[in-house]
Amino acid sequence: MQKIVSYPLSAIYYLLFGLVLVVFHPIQWVCFNVFGYKAHKVSVDYLNLCLIVCTRMLGTTYKVSNRELIPEGVPLILVANHQSMYDIISMVWYLRKFHPKFVSKAELGKGIPSVSYNLRKGGSVLIDRDQPKQAIPAIKGLGQYIQKYNRAAAIFPEGTRSKTGTPKPFAATGLKVLMKAAPDAYVVPISINNSWKMMRFGFFPVGLGNHITIKIHPAIAVNSATADEIIAKAEADVVGDLKYNN
Repeated sequence: MQKIVSYPLSAIYYLLFGLVLVVFHPIQWVCFNVFGYKAHKVSVDYLNLCLIVCTRMLGTTYKVSNRELIPEGVPLILVANHQSMYDIISMVWYLRKFHPKFVSKAELGKGIPSVSYNLRKGGSVLIDRDQPKQAIPAIKGLGQYIQKYNRAAAIFPEGTRSKTGTPKPFAATGLKVLMKAAPDAYVVPISINNSWKMMRFGFFPVGLGNHITIKIHPAIAVNSATADEIIAKAEADVVGDLKYNN
């Protein structure tokens, strides 16, 4: 029944979603090229707020807990599970204070209004997952960037999204590169629940009435343990709070 009801709502939703992307594309361009990083950052924040507002018409609600656990004024490595594109939208807006930058697949760097421009110009890195050796220098550069500017690198160590919410094993390489390049950083484990339900029927129609939760776990200083120990702890924290059997 939900799927049937969702068809007309999804059509309206994607129309609004696309309109937001198209409208904010030139706004981003002007902000970046005329006013610089800070203005561009604000435009990206409000782009994602508008996208979140669009999801409200589908009955989507959000809850972010424990933001006070995130250290301020230091480099951050945000380590989260990955369930859908709504993970990124949520993190950009609700964690905007920390300037999150993403490790994204190269295909997203072209052809998508607003999204592609932000990924290319906003400090994120684009990698070709078929050529992992070429990805390492890019991820290293991101680590050096957050080390220099005390910003946040967001990474999904599962490598690809889980279509059912069931977590996949973490891959360690990207995390290790980030930690080595940003020795003053703190790893912040994040558990995201229920965003996969937005795409339970695929791209169309969109799932209705979902409650997306983002739970922040205590940060782990990169210099407090070995890389393997930190990654194991982060994975245990992230996976331990997932409700993928519901």
